[in-house]
Amino acid sequence: MTTLADKSLLSGGDNKPSMLEKHLYDLSKRRMELYMINRPHGRMILASVEKGPLFWPTITVDGVTRPKEYTELTPTETIQADYDIKAINIILQGLPTEIYALVSQHHVAKDIWEKIILLMQGTSLTKQERECKLYDEFDKFTYKKGESLHEYYLRFTLLLNDMNIYKMPLEQF
Repeated sequence: MTTLADKSLLSGGDNKPSMLEKHLYDLSKRRMELYMINRPHGRMILASVEKGPLFWPTITVDGVTRPKEYTELTPTETIQADYDIKAINIILQGLPTEIYALVSQHHVAKDIWEKIILLMQGTSLTKQERECKLYDEFDKFTYKKGESLHEYYLRFTLLLNDMNIYKMPLEQF
């Protein structure tokens, strides 16, 4: 007998990464990277995103050099070619529709990922503004009247987590 949980897995519940969210881009990006690594041959998938796809080897037949066809690839090259496509699929499945429409015409995972970074993260000025806001919030962080020690700790932990997401150094504090 198939349970509801089994049906959700069969219908794709485990086959789709979480959606990238613009206001939580860095956190969403990390979640998607972890999703990729957790797949079979996950390191190959992530390498395809970070370094680019398999460089298709060439073969010389009767003095003519041409790229190998898929059927001529070695087993390792076949796996890498398959996971280049898997990387594109994972990325596109985790995109909001407005971003998907802007990047779906690209055919290389690395190119798609670079466009998404620009679209989701924004300019470095925007990132600097967010960092400045977090530093300012850190500088002015104080106890709020009526707040329990637990609530104070949670607020402080959330602030530090946000700062860690942006890889902000805290040595000066």
